[in-house]
Amino acid sequence: MKSAAFRLSLLGTALIVPLLALLAVSVARPSTADAHPLGNFTVNLYSRLELYSDVIRVHYVLDMAEIPTFQELDAVDTDGDDAVSDAEKERYAAQMAEEIRGDLYLTANGSPSRLDLLSQELSFPPGQGGLDTLRLSLVFESRSPGSELTVEYQDENYANRIGWREIVVQPADGVTLLQSTAPVEDVSDELRTYPDDLLSRPLDVSEVGFTFIPGTGEAAPEMHARAAEPIEAAPGRPGGAFVSLVSAGDLSLPVLLLALLAALGFGALHALEPGHGKTLVAAYFVGVKGTARHALMLGLTIAVTHTVGVIAIGLVTLYGSKFILPEQLYPWLSLASGLLVVGLGLRLLVSRLPSRNAHVHGHQHHGHSHHQADGDGASLPWKGLVALGLADGLVPSPSTLVVLLAAISLDRIGLGFLLIVAFSVGLAGVLALVSLALVYARRLLAWLSSRRWQLRRHPYIGSASGKVSPTSLLAVLPLGGALVLVIVGLLLTARALSQPGLLGV
Repeated sequence: MKSAAFRLSLLGTALIVPLLALLAVSVARPSTADAHPLGNFTVNLYSRLELYSDVIRVHYVLDMAEIPTFQELDAVDTDGDDAVSDAEKERYAAQMAEEIRGDLYLTANGSPSRLDLLSQELSFPPGQGGLDTLRLSLVFESRSPGSELTVEYQDENYANRIGWREIVVQPADGVTLLQSTAPVEDVSDELRTYPDDLLSRPLDVSEVGFTFIPGTGEAAPEMHARAAEPIEAAPGRPGGAFVSLVSAGDLSLPVLLLALLAALGFGALHALEPGHGKTLVAAYFVGVKGTARHALMLGLTIAVTHTVGVIAIGLVTLYGSKFILPEQLYPWLSLASGLLVVGLGLRLLVSRLPSRNAHVHGHQHHGHSHHQADGDGASLPWKGLVALGLADGLVPSPSTLVVLLAAISLDRIGLGFLLIVAFSVGLAGVLALVSLALVYARRLLAWLSSRRWQLRRHPYIGSASGKVSPTSLLAVLPLGGALVLVIVGLLLTARALSQPGLLGV
């Protein structure tokens, strides 16, 4: 029967190995927000081609989320009075209609067809944090003579922006649709709602082809002037509860303290989402035998890096969007983070190889003391610790950027900065706690090894005497942690390379 010593000696290992395995799954299975930032950065496009006996009518919708709308407001509010008049809305809608029509291509039986503008409608539904979104609805029309028409339709608007792209083709009564590469029903209700199960796989359709016979089908109904659509809230996006803190009506001291506490909690919850840096933090601390002091230093580095990253991307959004779009920075930052982790892991892996440490063990056998097994962190380079903090805090949460822009718009810059700092501290605090858990798990193993308990022979790990001790487990864990760090870095790099916008893809 196994002794209590045997069971206790396995406890420390059980605290580390399963944790690394479970956290590695979170990297391989990213969260929705990480897989596709369908939200505050997006420019979404929708086309519905209605087929009548005499015309093809195109209902076109442009939906801009908070950040691109924020960037566009200067072009709408031409007099700079922070209020959009009806005349400014009409002028901007007409200008945008011409620009959009210039990048729409419709051909019938191989010949270009002209699209005539029938109507335009511009609104600014409220978004997150007191920011507006932009919704432009247009209707174009093209004559469709002929008994049978093969049509191709292509939308090249905003090709460099991330977002939802949807095209549907709907025949009227009596019109025969022979074949089509587009569905007849939409799934987003003209960009009003986005199905939850498709957020991680957004539609990206910019070109369709179909063949139809107008026949004696229904003719297009006459276009009448319509009342403006009611301004409704924009589709729900991740991070809305956190962003709403910046637009709170009451800014008394108790409310401010509660808001900062809530921001701290939202940051902690964000760190617990799949796809964050918990795995690389855990792997690094297993690989380098970190201490509690190192864990706290790591949390501080992540908090500072995340906050600085938000401010830097905010400055790009405000002043540099003519040269680079803010959402185009995220794939590059993700790539830099992944490569940094790979380099850090390789350096640790090489330093933990048995051949590199053979002379160390030789000295140990001649009477020199060896204290690394107790987790004193003597081998942990501070440069590596800072690099890990940079890697994890380099890609800020998009919702924190919305808080910054909303704070600027509402003239609450101080509140916005405090909320971002609190969010970053909550995020970093969880990762520091993960590190501390691993530090004390290693110390438990080191204490057990000092008791000289031995385990039965293991088929893969054994000493010359045919037995294995917790000390040998401690010797293997740093190598395993470094290996996991390399794997995590490669996964992060692969995910970054698959993101749209990288290298012009």
